[in-house]
Amino acid sequence: MFDLDRWIEIFQTLSKNKLRTALSGFTIAFAILLFTLLFGVGNGLKHTFEKQFAKNAQNSVYIYSGTTSKPYKGLQSGRRIQFRNDDMAFINDEFEDNIEFFSPNIQRANVSAIYKNEHSTYTVRGVYPDYQPLESAVMEGGRFLNYLDLKRKSKVIVIGRLVEKDLFGSLSGIGKNINLDGFSFKVVGVFNDPGGDRDERYIYAPFTTVQNLYKPYDEVDYFGFTYNPKLGVDQALTFTNTLTKLLKKKFKVNPKDQSAIRVRNYAEGTRNVQQLMFGLNVIILFIGIGTLIAGVIGISNIMVYIVKERTKELGIRKALGATPKSIIGMIMLESVFVTALAGYVGLLIGMLCLELLGARLEEYGILDPSVETSVVVGATIVLIIAGTIAGYIPAKRAASIKPIVALNDN
Repeated sequence: MFDLDRWIEIFQTLSKNKLRTALSGFTIAFAILLFTLLFGVGNGLKHTFEKQFAKNAQNSVYIYSGTTSKPYKGLQSGRRIQFRNDDMAFINDEFEDNIEFFSPNIQRANVSAIYKNEHSTYTVRGVYPDYQPLESAVMEGGRFLNYLDLKRKSKVIVIGRLVEKDLFGSLSGIGKNINLDGFSFKVVGVFNDPGGDRDERYIYAPFTTVQNLYKPYDEVDYFGFTYNPKLGVDQALTFTNTLTKLLKKKFKVNPKDQSAIRVRNYAEGTRNVQQLMFGLNVIILFIGIGTLIAGVIGISNIMVYIVKERTKELGIRKALGATPKSIIGMIMLESVFVTALAGYVGLLIGMLCLELLGARLEEYGILDPSVETSVVVGATIVLIIAGTIAGYIPAKRAASIKPIVALNDN
């Protein structure tokens, strides 16, 4: 393998047959390039779906109240359903084993936020500490709300990364006070959110503090919780359907009324995404295998042609004393060398194309199109093995031909 004379001979053979070598290399490089691009774009689509469902925990459920659209048990339609604190206790008591994290919510839009000369408006949410995993919020500094804040009805807030940027510029907002609709709140933490810019412009405050300021009758806007991760998707959907029925019964709502109490369960979305991702993976795998098969066929055809073209040369080598083993080894080594080098070139070009096109592809909903190096290296190894086998079969046949027959070959 590391015989210097053998390698010199191989390079001389390749240099004397530039067109043949170029065609072989192009076939392999193009196959790896196409493989890299297809897998990269496929992974970009997967990243897009993952980001869309990273805004909230995939096992999260939100319950909203609305207005009745159907009369029921003597009650007319158009009745406003209002959640209160006792509904929170009702839900937790009925479904304690099925709930992981739970938070009532009060939301105030267009709240005026002022810090020194900076002013803007944001949405303020009054929540429990359990709300952090529901929104997949990640703390960049400081802390999230805790139960002591709830108990004391503290005027503390956790702000999104972009709120900090708007009001404090390059400075840290932690420890500073912001005026919210005339009330002074201390910033105790800053978070980022995988959901993107919109979710990073929220301000979170203790539920009890916001309720005390804006909801004097224990009113709650909506509930959010995550269901027990041990529940399967079908079990989670059954659980939320049962919860919805009980709430409708509690508020005397027609069972067929879809507007009075609305439940948004991410379990169904998770199932749909899982099915979509599976289908996408199958398509990517099918295309990848098809590309490799095309590359293998191309290499095989070229190797058969190369060996046939060199029949007379191989006859001369045998006449000069070359053994069948050395002839086979030489052809296979050439095949492996050209395949590996061309595959590496195709990989580099493919990765470069993905890097250059990444930003433009985002306009079409394809985020971070990339491919693991190990996947492409594996594909290249497959082509190398294919090239070796493709070279071995005709090389063995050519090596078995008698020199006189090979020399007379036209």
